[in-house]
Amino acid sequence: MSGNFFHGEIPASLGEMESLTYLDLSNNHLSGSIPTSFSQLQHLSYVYLNNNRLRGRLAHNFLINSSIVVVDLRDNSFSGIIPSWIGNLSSLGVLLLRANEFHGEIPITLCNLTQLSFLDLSSNNLSGHLPPCLSHLNFEARENNTLVHHFPSQWDEVVEFMVKSSSLNYSGMILNYMFGIDLSCNNFSGEIPLEFGNLSNIKSLNLSHNNLTGQIPITFANLKQIESLDLSYNYLIGLVPPQLTELNSIEVFSVAHNNLSGPLPDRKGQFITFDESCYEGNPFLCGLPLTKSCKEIVSALPSPNAFLGEDVDDGFMDNNVFYVSFVVSYIMVLLGIAAVLYINPYWRRAWFYRIEECITACYYFMEDNFWSV
Repeated sequence: MSGNFFHGEIPASLGEMESLTYLDLSNNHLSGSIPTSFSQLQHLSYVYLNNNRLRGRLAHNFLINSSIVVVDLRDNSFSGIIPSWIGNLSSLGVLLLRANEFHGEIPITLCNLTQLSFLDLSSNNLSGHLPPCLSHLNFEARENNTLVHHFPSQWDEVVEFMVKSSSLNYSGMILNYMFGIDLSCNNFSGEIPLEFGNLSNIKSLNLSHNNLTGQIPITFANLKQIESLDLSYNYLIGLVPPQLTELNSIEVFSVAHNNLSGPLPDRKGQFITFDESCYEGNPFLCGLPLTKSCKEIVSALPSPNAFLGEDVDDGFMDNNVFYVSFVVSYIMVLLGIAAVLYINPYWRRAWFYRIEECITACYYFMEDNFWSV
C-alpha cells in the first residue's frame, strides 16, 4: 500500500494478521506511533514504513521475530535512543533509520548483526564515539542471501541506499555483494577506530558531517572492495595516507573540509581521477590536483611560537620581560594587601594578631632548640 495519500494512524487491527510477512506502508502521510499490536506479528520479515510522519520511541516489543530481514523506518520523526533489542534480530540484513530524531550512542548490540548488508543511521542526533566492534560485521558475500531468496521470483525486492552522493536502488543478485554503512550527519566525536580497516568487503562508508578527530587510519588501505569513502566535514588532522592509492575499486573519495595537512598521495591508480573538490577546505594540503605546491605550504606555515603569541629568543621568554613583570606583580600584591588592611580595621587587627603569634612562636622555637644549648 505504498505511494498513496493515506493519513492518520496505522490501524492496530493490522496486528491481527498473524500470517503477515511483508508490510509496505511507505510513502504516505501516516502519523502517530507504531501500534503495540505489531508485537503479535510473529512471521513479519519485511517492514517498510519509510517516508511518513510517524513519531515516538521504538517500543521494546515492536519486533519480536528473530527472522526479520528488512527494517526501513527512514524519513520519519522517531525519537529516543536506538533500542538495544535490535541487536537480537539475528537475521536482519537491512537496517535503515536515516532522517529521524534518534539521539544517544550507537548500541553495542548492533555489532551482533552478522547478517547485515546495509546500515544507515545518517541524519539523526546520535553522538559518542564510533564503536570499534562495528568492524565485527565484516560483510561477506552470501550466495544464499535471505534478501534475495525469501520470496518467489515474482517479488522484486529493492533496497534504497545512499551511495556516491546519490540515492541508489539495489535489487536482485547484487544484494549478495553490496554492503554499506552510512553514519553521516550526526554528532559523533573521537577518532575513527583503526578496526574499521577490517571491513574488507565494504563497498560504501560514509562518516561525513560529524565531529571526528585524529588521523585517517592507515588501515583504510585494507578496504580493497570499497567504491565510495566520504570523510568530509570533520576535524581530521595529519596526512592523507599515501597507502590509500592501493584502493583500486574506489570511485568516490572526499576528505574535504577537515584540518588535514601535508602532500597529497601520488596521482596514480584511481587517485588520478579525483579533482580539487575532493580536498577543498584543507588550507595546508598541497600537491596536485591542488594549485598549491608543497614548497609554498611549508613557507606559509606559522612557527610553533607564533601560536603562543610570544617573542621568543633562543627558545624562551625574554629575561628582562620576566623580571619586570614579576616585580610589578609583587608590588601590586603588596599594595592590595595594604589597602585592604587600611580600609578594614577588623582585618587589620586580625592581621597584626597573626603576625604577633608567628613572631612569638618563632621566638620560643629558637629559644628551645638553639639558645638553650
